[in-house]
Amino acid sequence: MTDFISNLLALNPNYDTAFLERAYQKAEQLHRQQFRRSGEPYITHPEAVANILGELGMDDHTLAAGLLHDAVEDTDYKLADLEKEFGSQVALLVDGVTKLGSLVYESREDRQAENIRKMFLAMSKDIRVLIIKLADRLHNLRTINYMNEEQIREKCIETLEIYAPLASRLGIYAFKFEMEDIAFKNLEPEAYEKLETAVSLRQEERGKAINRVIGEIKEMLDELQIRYEITGRSKHYYSIYKKMQFQQKQLDEIFDLTAIRIIVESIKDCYGVLGAVHTKWKPIPGRFKDYVAMPKPNRYQSLHTTVIGETGNPFEIQIRTAEMHRIAEYGIAAHWKYKEGIQSEDEEVKLAWIRQTLEWQQDVNDPKEFMETLKLDLFSNQVFVFTPKGDVMELPAGSTPLDFAFKIHTAVGAKCVGAKVNGKMVPIDYVLQNGEIIDIVTSSNSRGPSIDWLKIAKTNSARNKIRQWLKKENKSANSDKGKEMLEKAAKRKGYDLQLVLKNQYMGRAAKAMNYSSVDDLYTAISYGGPLMNRTLLMCAGYYHEEKQADLKRKEKQEEKIKAAEPKKREHTKGITVKGVGNLLIRFAKCCSPVPGDDIIGYTTKGRGVSIHRKDCINILSMPEHEQARLIEVEWDTSEENISYDAEISLLAEDRKGLFADVSKACEEMDINITSVNAKTDKDGITNMTLTLSISNTAHIIKILNRFSQIRSVVDVYRTNS
Repeated sequence: MTDFISNLLALNPNYDTAFLERAYQKAEQLHRQQFRRSGEPYITHPEAVANILGELGMDDHTLAAGLLHDAVEDTDYKLADLEKEFGSQVALLVDGVTKLGSLVYESREDRQAENIRKMFLAMSKDIRVLIIKLADRLHNLRTINYMNEEQIREKCIETLEIYAPLASRLGIYAFKFEMEDIAFKNLEPEAYEKLETAVSLRQEERGKAINRVIGEIKEMLDELQIRYEITGRSKHYYSIYKKMQFQQKQLDEIFDLTAIRIIVESIKDCYGVLGAVHTKWKPIPGRFKDYVAMPKPNRYQSLHTTVIGETGNPFEIQIRTAEMHRIAEYGIAAHWKYKEGIQSEDEEVKLAWIRQTLEWQQDVNDPKEFMETLKLDLFSNQVFVFTPKGDVMELPAGSTPLDFAFKIHTAVGAKCVGAKVNGKMVPIDYVLQNGEIIDIVTSSNSRGPSIDWLKIAKTNSARNKIRQWLKKENKSANSDKGKEMLEKAAKRKGYDLQLVLKNQYMGRAAKAMNYSSVDDLYTAISYGGPLMNRTLLMCAGYYHEEKQADLKRKEKQEEKIKAAEPKKREHTKGITVKGVGNLLIRFAKCCSPVPGDDIIGYTTKGRGVSIHRKDCINILSMPEHEQARLIEVEWDTSEENISYDAEISLLAEDRKGLFADVSKACEEMDINITSVNAKTDKDGITNMTLTLSISNTAHIIKILNRFSQIRSVVDVYRTNS
């Protein structure tokens, strides 16, 4: 403990050593019989976490919570006792970091989602909860080699998906970069080693070039009488790897592999240095970024520019003040005042995003949806736009005027009918770009948000406000109506509701069509249009995919049975009739079965076996005395290149060129039309029935999807008996 206290006093002589000694002794006592996987006493972990927090300059209560962060979860120590001994602040922080160990969840994803939800709730009250959690995760990563392979992979994936982006959100880049590199090294060891070797081979050459440039910059700044610190730094491996992957570039094409960082005393000096650099070297267009005038949401400030050196090689230069550099390394922790907490402005900036996350997550019941949306929110790049008054507003990249409008105020968003971008009118689904001036156009006659707005809005905050508005206006009640409409349409087409409209299929369809929930999709269906038919087709497609997979599994099982106990079979027209040979096979035209359909055979008088779909109405309504003629049959997948007739019905608004478009679609899919029958009713709706040569049910789903995309088609389905 002596070394621990000495280290802390070296970082900050004002620490309350008596308070921290007491917290250390309690942690050591509680964890005395516990050991880490490395064999070390468990106290080494909370001690290391507290040291990391000390390096950040955190206060006494945060360090005490770091020492005791595992005490409630891993020992018999009660939260109430902790609060009595160390106060409510430490208890709040420890409780926020503690996992939900006592509850049982259906899956690891559910547990992870609930842990993150709880952490966000605690973070909304005190951001130090997240800082402790990040310090805890960083030390666990530093000692991750003692975990088993599965645990290492799980922790590293979670780090890249959740904790490193959270560190970035708070601007604690010192944590972010180290976390990412450790996770990268363990998840992709071969790629890491290859990149490390490639970077090392060029390091000496780059070092000489950078030192030469640094010398020239020093001469310039000395002439300008600007006080400065200047260093060269190498980019972190994971950052290089991501750029190579996402931009499909080779190592030599990465501009900022090595950067020069210049730290000066004032903002005025920042721009003075920038002018000198651009006078000396030619800047690369599009590579200059002014984060001083427009800071990142995590308060990061710096000038970035990439210039072409005298040898023709590009290099990056970063210019910032000492205060900006401290924020760049430690983010929100850099603003911590000893025994005073966070500066109010920064607290509000950080907690605003957390509170918004808590707002929208209350409407999300599916843990997987919550985690996917959170990851998307964490990873989204930012776009900076201006209000007409010149105020800067940051939004996730891909945001629309709707997101901008709802961020201003819910009433502005609800009455939004369009926007002016740089003085020109644009629709509400226009994608905002950096530097644009946005002026929202509202109308008192606007009907307000519709369900489709949920697809246009990109931010969780805007979507949440749209949902609230829809509920208030009672429009979300249409969800039940949409569900009823969909089920009636499914019955009309002969679908088994329990099979085709499973929740999992509807969830996949909603996600594929960019609806945030199944209820939103049902509500959209209630408004009418082709969406209902598209949803049915998608769900039927998912059902048949699963059915085909089950069929393949069944075939493999039967192959094993056949090998062990061969039976007499007759193969005809792709059909196997078990135990019977020399029979004439024909396909019933009433239901036109194709491979993938569940089938049954009917022994006719003098015309062999007629093959029907099991859901054929002639089979389902067959008199009991006739059912003795039914015989078990199955598809013989060993016979290839056999085509089957299938009837497809298509309803469309009559127009010139309709059949030509249908014919073209068939030609594109290499499908033969064997017959066609069409008639148009008095309302101008054409009912077209086509007999097509196809190979299986999957082929039918593909055809239905393609036909549904033809202009003026309102419904398309397989004809059922």
